[in-house]
Amino acid sequence: MEEKFSSDKNPLSDLLQEAESGILQLPDFQRGWVWDDNHIKSLLASISLSYPIGAVMTLAAGKDVGFAPRLLEGVECGPVIPDMLLLDGQQRITSLFLALKSKKPVPTRDHRGNRVDRHYYVDIKKSIDPNIDREEESIVSVPANRVIATDFGRTIKLDLSTRHKEIAAGLFPLDIILDSGERTDWMMAYVGSNDEKTQEKIETWKRFNIEIVEPFSRYQVPVIKLAKSTTKEAVCQVFEKVNTGGVTLTVFELLTATYAADHFNLREDWNRRSREFRKQEILDRLQETEFLQVVTLLSTYYRRIRSLNDGNAEDSALGVSCKRREILRLPLKEYSQWADCAMAGLKRAIEFLMGECMFRRKDLPYASQLIPLGAIFGVVGDIGDSSQNRQRLSRWYWCGVLGELYGGATDTRLANDIQDCVAWLRGGNIPRTVRDAQFQAGRLLTLRTRISAAYKGLYALQMKSGAREFQTGTKIDSDSYTDQRVDIHQVFPRKWCAKNNVASNIASCIVNKTPIDAHTAKLMQGLAPSQYLEKIKNYQSMNTQTLGGVLRSHDIDMTSLASDDFHTFFNHRFECIVQQIESVMGKPVNRGSLEDESPFSGTAEARKHQNLKRVIHHGECATVEFKSTGRRSLRSGMKDPRVEWAIVKSLCAFLNSDGGTLLVGVSDDGSIVGIEEDFEFLKSADTDGWSLWLTDLVGHATDHVAATYLNTTFVKLAEGTVVQIDVRPSISPVFAKDRDRHKVFFVRTNNSTNVLEGRELADYLAKRF
Repeated sequence: MEEKFSSDKNPLSDLLQEAESGILQLPDFQRGWVWDDNHIKSLLASISLSYPIGAVMTLAAGKDVGFAPRLLEGVECGPVIPDMLLLDGQQRITSLFLALKSKKPVPTRDHRGNRVDRHYYVDIKKSIDPNIDREEESIVSVPANRVIATDFGRTIKLDLSTRHKEIAAGLFPLDIILDSGERTDWMMAYVGSNDEKTQEKIETWKRFNIEIVEPFSRYQVPVIKLAKSTTKEAVCQVFEKVNTGGVTLTVFELLTATYAADHFNLREDWNRRSREFRKQEILDRLQETEFLQVVTLLSTYYRRIRSLNDGNAEDSALGVSCKRREILRLPLKEYSQWADCAMAGLKRAIEFLMGECMFRRKDLPYASQLIPLGAIFGVVGDIGDSSQNRQRLSRWYWCGVLGELYGGATDTRLANDIQDCVAWLRGGNIPRTVRDAQFQAGRLLTLRTRISAAYKGLYALQMKSGAREFQTGTKIDSDSYTDQRVDIHQVFPRKWCAKNNVASNIASCIVNKTPIDAHTAKLMQGLAPSQYLEKIKNYQSMNTQTLGGVLRSHDIDMTSLASDDFHTFFNHRFECIVQQIESVMGKPVNRGSLEDESPFSGTAEARKHQNLKRVIHHGECATVEFKSTGRRSLRSGMKDPRVEWAIVKSLCAFLNSDGGTLLVGVSDDGSIVGIEEDFEFLKSADTDGWSLWLTDLVGHATDHVAATYLNTTFVKLAEGTVVQIDVRPSISPVFAKDRDRHKVFFVRTNNSTNVLEGRELADYLAKRF
């Protein structure tokens, strides 16, 4: 069995000579030399004291090693194929080469991080004095001109610019300590410089030679030598375990060195691509390794497809992966094949994320979700742009975000995502990420900062659901988001909450936060909602109905806000957010057994009753309408299309105006009729059947997207069941199709629903949308 490594001791002078001749070089994945002046002085002192400085590690090299080599910092020899590559010890060996061998000023940094050039000396007398700390006082660094000056150069403190001056100062230059000829010449000049003290200087030099020169000349460095057969991933793993320079190696750097051996500059290729990515804010800080993960997912995905097509069984076919090991195995040929595809997929991913109201990199719940998303679009291309597939991808995305499934080790999930989602978009089964995702309603009370992915997700979800600007009343888009400096702010301000004994953990949770522009947020600071609403109306010249529409687009109940009723506001918004989550995840939210996730007013059912009674009490208005039934005519007792059409008209009018609330099961005078009257005409005579009928009705009469602006709540009372449909303003015009499939546009005017057409319709659309 071949030995994986050997261990031996090499003279320091030999190692530095091998570096100077190019026999010892660095693998190109090694980053630059970074040690500062204090590190170098400490290292030189350790050598002089024969202290251990740690082992270095090399890899046997040659033409077939697979890594492009480069010379150590400061080495100036011609093109040489190295015998060894220095894996560990770069900072130490480079520092020693520059200080002891190169004869040139060492380009380093001072304690403030400023760039300086230094030569290194040892004070002869101090170095042989046992009472003086060698590191603190014996090792001296001086500027490139070998002169230390003060008062902006006016006063010379130390001048070592000539050998005579070095000797006079008693400072020996360390850059000749390993050069026996130069060292002897300096010693002879030192000893013979003063006849009266020659014998004293000879004795001093003898001690200096024993205590300083010989330790440098005889110093042995432990060297661990890895065999040439060591795999790339093993090299990477070993490097990170032993690296003492504090700089972590990335797979990009290792792959860069690998491809360089085939005369391909991966870094230049990445720089060209990253310039394109920087044009989009979400991709502005895309990491090199993330891009390689997308490429590797595509490469291994198609490799698996070929394996399956060749007749291999599912469990024996090549796997899909973007793990570190798989990236390191990515051949240059496959990188070149899939890099453009990965780039195109990531650009499509940006369009998708913008549609989900993710506008900046820092607002992404999980940056890691970009990786499978880019790979998925890289595979499906235009197929991912269809309405149905966009909805499927949206569901997968939000299940990952709100299910908080990308917080730990995600390599396996990323590999599953590309396979599952591509199959789903082509008619296959629901992805594992969608299946696995769960959301606990009580989680809303603990989401308080951007540290949480779900927090950032719900912030974006509010905008995706149609949240409008407080200044203009139009939907928040990427331009207004940036121009108006939209950010997440508390609806009931922090100071008001503290003054009114609202617990800080409740006041700061996501339920009490929404996207608000900087100007409006400034108006709100510290005020009660009833006060800042008046300021907003005055400053923005906004009437009550329009402001109510803006608030409704944020799922904020204006009545409770205007009366500074935090509890009612919180309960209402809690339920609205739950319904939003259920809508995008396509599955129910998990509630506690007592249904008391909201900290106010008892159970969820009790809160529904309380809210419904409040709406009925205030009666019909521009934003509230009552309907006795959804399908049955109370006059004839039969199913009546005109009753259904009345529901469609009301919902479309709210969607096209400032939103509102439609109660079905309540007569015009506020008495309870109950939707049980409709059960006879449903496939399933219960609330589930009624809900399915409503979804189908709205979908056929408008489009399925319109239904996403509806939050439906069933409230069971003694007299019957009432459906409360809270309608957010739509971000785009909603036309209703009548029985003849003619498109009709409804709006809400005061307490009535009206049709707009012709010039009046054109003017309204231009103003509203």
